[in-house]
Amino acid sequence: MPPSTQILGISLSLFTRIHVGISVIAIAAGLVAVRGMLAARILRAVTALFLATTLLTSITGFMYPFHGVTPGIVIGIVSVVLLLAAILALYSFHLAGAWRWIYVVCSVIALWFNVFIFIVQSFEKIPAFHALAPTQTEAPFKIAQLLALVIFVIIGVSAVKKFHPAPASAA
Repeated sequence: MPPSTQILGISLSLFTRIHVGISVIAIAAGLVAVRGMLAARILRAVTALFLATTLLTSITGFMYPFHGVTPGIVIGIVSVVLLLAAILALYSFHLAGAWRWIYVVCSVIALWFNVFIFIVQSFEKIPAFHALAPTQTEAPFKIAQLLALVIFVIIGVSAVKKFHPAPASAA
C-alpha cells in the first residue's frame, strides 16, 4: 500500500474504525461523567475513561494526512487545551476553588466538540443523513448542530451550578 493509505502501519480504513470507536467510547463515557456532575458526584473510573479517550480522539485525529488547517484540526487543538485544563483541575488542583467550574466547563465543552464532530461526520458518511444535507449548509444539519449546542449549554450551566462533590477524604 502507498504510505498515504496507512497510518501507524495499518490501513486507513482500520485506523478510521479505531478512531471512530475511541470517539464513541469517549462520547458515551462523557455523557455518564456529566450525568455524575449533575448529581454532584465524581465517577472516577468513567471520568478517567472520558478524559483519556477524548484526548486520544484528538491525538488520533491529528494522525490523518495533513492537507492544511481545517475546522477539525482547530477543534482538536482547542479540545486538547481544554482537556489538559480539565485534567489539571481534577488531578492536580483537586477541584479547589475556581478549578471546580474550570473542570466542568472544560469537560462539557470537550464533550460537545466530540458530539459536534460526530454530527458532522454522520451527515457526511451516513447516506440517509447525507441525503438530507449534502453540503452541510441545509436546515437539517444546522438544526442538529443548534440543538446539540443548546443542550450542551443547558447541561454545562446546570453542571456548574450542581457540581459540588464532597471533598475526598484524607488517606
